[in-house]
Amino acid sequence: MTPISTDSTLFKDNLRAFINHDSSGASPIKVPRRTNIYNCGQRDGNIYLVESGQIKTQMYTRCGKQCLLSIYTAGDVFGELSLLGPERSETATAMRTSAVRRIPATRLRAGLTDGNLLEGFIDCLALRLAEQQEVIATMVTMDSEQRLASVLLRLARKIGTRHSPQLRCIEERITQEELSGMVGTTRSRVGYFLKRFRDAGLVQPTSDLFLLVHEQRMADYLDVAS
Repeated sequence: MTPISTDSTLFKDNLRAFINHDSSGASPIKVPRRTNIYNCGQRDGNIYLVESGQIKTQMYTRCGKQCLLSIYTAGDVFGELSLLGPERSETATAMRTSAVRRIPATRLRAGLTDGNLLEGFIDCLALRLAEQQEVIATMVTMDSEQRLASVLLRLARKIGTRHSPQLRCIEERITQEELSGMVGTTRSRVGYFLKRFRDAGLVQPTSDLFLLVHEQRMADYLDVAS
């Protein structure tokens, strides 16, 4: 599995410059852990820039099932669907105490007359589209065990920190229920697959961290599976 390039440094720099030029329209807010920034069904016409911490977005079905859509870290933008309308289709929650900038969608839309900011924003959205296409392809072409491997590898590359040349550490505890929602299987099956991954040396649990993911072994496993 080839990782999708996530180099959006230029857009992040341009967005910060845009905010700093007139910071009065981009409110800084501190979000305590497990606090919702906005909720599904709520009217919220803002776009958010993560300055520190981690934010997750989730969708819920009518019967209460949840699906973890994505996790955002420092420099990431989320909530951009407010450009289409203010009513939220997902809930955004702080996974740890986070600092974010709240930017009115109308203000960002006006700022996109700047060619550099517009180009970077388009690149950012195109990257997000490519990531979603990869997720859809994974759901259609892989079985549930392979989908879990793909999710863990994607999380390790996105939010994991380098623990050694081959190991990435996912420090934030993501529950088996959340993983089951991302994979499309039951929580008990996720637990069974994680045990198989541990036995195969693809992941290593630790007492104080969520998981150590052996990046190359997990990528090799997925390449063989495909």
